[in-house]
Amino acid sequence: MIGCPAPGWTVDSLVELFRDHGVRIVSLMHIGGDGWLKTLDFVPRNLSHLEDILLGGERADGSSLFGGLGIPPDASDIVLRPRLSSAFLDPFSPLPALVLMCGHAGRDGKLLPQSPDTIVRRASDRVRVETGAELHALGEVEYFLGRRSAESDIYGEHDRGYHASSPFVFGEALRRSALAILAEMGIPIKYGHAEVGYIESEETEGIIWEQHEIELALTPLPEAAEAVALAQWVLRNLARREGMRCSFDPILRKGHAGNGLHFHFSPIVEREHLGGRGVDGLLTEEARWLIGGLVQAGGALMAFGNRLESSFVRLWQAKETPSTISWGEFDRSALVRLPLVATTEEGRPICPPTIEFRLPDGSAHPHLLLAGAAQAMVHGREMKDLDALLKNTFSSSRGGPASPRTHVPRGFAEVADALTRHRAVFEAGSVFPSTMIDSLIETLQS
Repeated sequence: MIGCPAPGWTVDSLVELFRDHGVRIVSLMHIGGDGWLKTLDFVPRNLSHLEDILLGGERADGSSLFGGLGIPPDASDIVLRPRLSSAFLDPFSPLPALVLMCGHAGRDGKLLPQSPDTIVRRASDRVRVETGAELHALGEVEYFLGRRSAESDIYGEHDRGYHASSPFVFGEALRRSALAILAEMGIPIKYGHAEVGYIESEETEGIIWEQHEIELALTPLPEAAEAVALAQWVLRNLARREGMRCSFDPILRKGHAGNGLHFHFSPIVEREHLGGRGVDGLLTEEARWLIGGLVQAGGALMAFGNRLESSFVRLWQAKETPSTISWGEFDRSALVRLPLVATTEEGRPICPPTIEFRLPDGSAHPHLLLAGAAQAMVHGREMKDLDALLKNTFSSSRGGPASPRTHVPRGFAEVADALTRHRAVFEAGSVFPSTMIDSLIETLQS
């Protein structure tokens, strides 16, 4: 509609779109301290009012949005700052609505330290400055769709849904709609498919559940975090529209597959993806830093990536989930793994090599988790015993004697202990406010 790529969008181009396409509503969307999308709606009175919204945003109550993170109620005014390049038309609004994603500024006009948007952007900037690499990421958004069972539900089988096609899955049409909507919103997608999970209905509930996945595409950390939040928003809205339920819970029923939220990372230097081994067969330095940092701080990262009691149930029942602090190639039971890179018959890679962090689940706060991973990479670069750590935590896919392993935290108290031990990793460079870490530790301990 605008006629140029998103980085070239201006206030004038959005005003023209608003005027020429009958848009009635402007929505400022943003991420709260709880990781959920928030919305502030406007009906612009005139074009001047519209320009003011696009340029300046609007004030909001920071103590309500970021409660317990150091914003006092008597000085809680913050400002939502729209990003013009993030605009999209709301696919679910009954009235034509233009949505802009926002960051947060404090009363001094500077980026708000407690904002998840601020934290992931500062972490992304820091990893680039201190390592020379720009860190990109993608999320694997797993979810369950549930609906009332019927006599027609004669297909589906426990742990047999991987890559299943219609009519053997009922959620295929919804998944494809989600892929198309996300693409139209400007969210880069890699693919979508049916996943392994399938739960038959019980007489008391009458709901049949099947699992699907949408894998996003590699983007810079702030965009990658936002893409996960928007993907979950789209899926929830589509499920509601179709009379279904959508769940990202880490586990729906014991003994069945849970919802992971695995993240793939790619450190990029001069447009070269370095998330694996070089031509010499050795791990790149950037890959070593990231793997070492994730292994070292993995337990503490659970404060951002595994936030429900059911998170631990998912890990305990060990269905391709990491239970020990380890890394390996192709190993789906490792905390960190190097996945296979698909190539053409001539050997040309068709996708970048990545480093997969398999610990997070559907309860994750993507902004804080990705910021923590970036901080862990910088920490990995600074570690004196990195070689020994990588050697002692390597999980060989070929078997053989294994080094003694440390279990991942098995409860919130152990996550609190890990975060207490490694809090300096996250607070370095003033990325995570110390008051936020204090609050997280207190919440985990309680």
